[in-house]
Amino acid sequence: MAAAGTLYLVATPIGNLEDVTLRALRVLREARRLYAEDTRRTRTLLDRHAIRAPVRSLHAHNEASRAAEILAELALGADVALVSDAGTPLLSDPGARVVAAVVEAGHRVTPLPGASAVLAALVGSGLAPVPFAFHGFPPRRAGERRALFAALAARAETLVFFESPRRVATTLEDLAAAFGAERPACLARELTKLHEGFERGALGALARRFAEGARGEVTLVVAGAATPARAAGEDVDAALRAALARGATARDAAREVAARLGVPRREAYARALALRGAP
Repeated sequence: MAAAGTLYLVATPIGNLEDVTLRALRVLREARRLYAEDTRRTRTLLDRHAIRAPVRSLHAHNEASRAAEILAELALGADVALVSDAGTPLLSDPGARVVAAVVEAGHRVTPLPGASAVLAALVGSGLAPVPFAFHGFPPRRAGERRALFAALAARAETLVFFESPRRVATTLEDLAAAFGAERPACLARELTKLHEGFERGALGALARRFAEGARGEVTLVVAGAATPARAAGEDVDAALRAALARGATARDAAREVAARLGVPRREAYARALALRGAP
């Protein structure tokens, strides 16, 4: 019996076609079957690199049938590659049902890291990158969207959203209403493309700046809620002790705790030095 094949989850460029890894190109050439949400967009990348393999569609309306098809191919020993329109598969794209079915069947799933609008926007935003939470596209219905933002308003982690350029004005207004107009945020648009831009500022100011919408694909990054003042600093000290006990340096412990608890890094570093030198 032939050995079972592998399902490869291949990250593809989010704009600039040069942002593809050598490993991704090799797998796309060698896989017996390729699946993509929009075969035309994937074909552009494949043609750029002279990859002639046929591509089959996999989208929200046929994912169940494609999952069965992929399982059959893997069982016969074929390697299968799954790509999204752009970026890392499954993040606000189809494929989760396929991966779950493949894992349940006991086949191998191998992700190939690469371009990600979530991470590009997060690290370029100037906001705390750790911890963060990605929430995909906010609901289109106003009531559901506002309910989600109300539930997230007190969360301490940095929040990342995708949004349509046509809906971004309304979304920024709703975010400012739920989180407060002064909450720091960043609107990243056209990532990796010629007109890439990072618009940073308070939510209220961004809502006014983009009242007429935005051009290009948009990723929103919003700072987490400021944590309550910690009068005695007991929580900060406990977190620093735990990090130092794991072997972190004072600098690394301060960076981690400052991002997680919302205290100034300089203050956390001074406390870490004091704790490290304490008997």
